Amino acid sequence: MSIPEKQWEVRLAKHVEDDLTLEHFDVVEVAVPEIGDGEVLVRVDYVSVAAAFKEFMRSDCQIPGVPPWKVGEPAGAGGVGTVVKSNSPDLAVGDLVQSFGPWQEYWAGPAQQFIKQNPHYVPSPVYFLSQGPTAYYGMATIAQAGEGDVVFVTGAAGGVGSLAGQIAKARGAKVIGSAGSQAKVDWLVNELGFDAAFNYKDGPVADRLRELAPDGISVFFDNVGGEQFEAAIQAARPHARFALCGALANQNDGDEHPRIDLMTAITKHLEIRPFACYHLPEQIQDWVVHFGQWLQEGKFVFPHTIVEGGVKFAPQALLSLLSGSYTGNVTVKFS
Repeated sequence: MSIPEKQWEVRLAKHVEDDLTLEHFDVVEVAVPEIGDGEVLVRVDYVSVAAAFKEFMRSDCQIPGVPPWKVGEPAGAGGVGTVVKSNSPDLAVGDLVQSFGPWQEYWAGPAQQFIKQNPHYVPSPVYFLSQGPTAYYGMATIAQAGEGDVVFVTGAAGGVGSLAGQIAKARGAKVIGSAGSQAKVDWLVNELGFDAAFNYKDGPVADRLRELAPDGISVFFDNVGGEQFEAAIQAARPHARFALCGALANQNDGDEHPRIDLMTAITKHLEIRPFACYHLPEQIQDWVVHFGQWLQEGKFVFPHTIVEGGVKFAPQALLSLLSGSYTGNVTVKFS
């Protein structure tokens, strides 16, 4: 297998203060690294793109345990790739591996930093880059959704929301989703099996929830914040469980202080539990087991978008994701 001497790499040009643009990135040519004893060289095939990356690009990143990306250094994300050179007995040329690394065409490092995956386990390597561990942890462990629950998922057409809604359905709940276009609403109901969905831009969210959940919601899985979070408090049954995964409205609109009806939340005894998206190996494995089972049983689909264009197109893919252009999990094909 021919290995080039040079590769393309995407770096952070400046921290994000307001809107994210292509000017926040630099694309530079760098050398493909040599490897030492116990190391491997991996051709990066697919890399994930997520809305949280915009927060990583702020100098005052507020995500616990995540240092902000540094100006002049490569952006980074989870990815899957193929071993093209190996100086380790643990990985062979041709092995499919998963890891976290910079936005560049080749990764190099000790073999133990890469997780070997079985390509026959899923229909495509991109399945290993699903945001399922986050969705499953939030819906099954934090919200504990199950039989008899009425679940409301915001950002339901996104990488996390599209899986969270299906997880709730698989666990026996009724699921309502919100999205930003009629096409996405139709997709949630017709393709993913949501019981109902609505376009949050069409009118007051509280009115739509009263219509679709006249007896109230018992579980709220939030990826957005803002008005939809406020409406969920009004629509919640007593002792409803709120799993707060993201705040996309606050990130995009700059509204860092949404109006929260604390008195209503208190009198309803709401359980409001924010959670971060970092998981123990056993939590990831718990998701993998359920994911594989539901896929085999035909109860689950993996909604995802593969963006062509290589590493140079990764910044534009992130901008398009934040603008709502994609549905499901988003990956960029590097090779």
